Amino acid sequence: MLGTVAIVIGVLVAGLLAYAATRPDTFEVKRTGHIQAPADRIFPLIADFHNWARWSPWEKLDPAMTKTYSGAASGKGAIYQWAGNSQAGEGRMEIMEASAPSLVRIKLDFLKPFKAQNTAEFTLRNTHAEAAEVTWTMRGSRPYMLKVMSIFVSMDKMLGKSFEEGLANLKGNVENMEFSSKGA
Repeated sequence: MLGTVAIVIGVLVAGLLAYAATRPDTFEVKRTGHIQAPADRIFPLIADFHNWARWSPWEKLDPAMTKTYSGAASGKGAIYQWAGNSQAGEGRMEIMEASAPSLVRIKLDFLKPFKAQNTAEFTLRNTHAEAAEVTWTMRGSRPYMLKVMSIFVSMDKMLGKSFEEGLANLKGNVENMEFSSKGA
């Protein structure tokens, strides 16, 4: 009886591992938000890492997180490094491309809690004179262990919630800034 149970468990584990091998080699997470401001007002909050504390959902994970800025002040060549608690982890971002007011492409290197290299991209498109659509996308490779994890945990659901929160924070920040500048 015990031998039969062990064989069944072994077959199930082997089946899961074989299924994981068939999962895609890459992943993509994408969310879009609409902001009542033109793209040229939103762009500086994304293209300058100094402004990320105002809207990034990850900034509040560790109030004691150490942050280092280097390279260009903003736009292409700007670098942001962080080291925080187990939730914030450790990593580095570098803006590889910045085309005002429509695109910011970032090389994203995670060092802790696991190593990974991804690309994050923000595309901004005016939908009319006083509104823009902002799309936040992350792409990366999915090594075998992430394929196994993807059977149980959806990268899209896990990161997507943070992207939605970040876009909502960005919207609130920009629209409040827009409101206060109109009232001034």
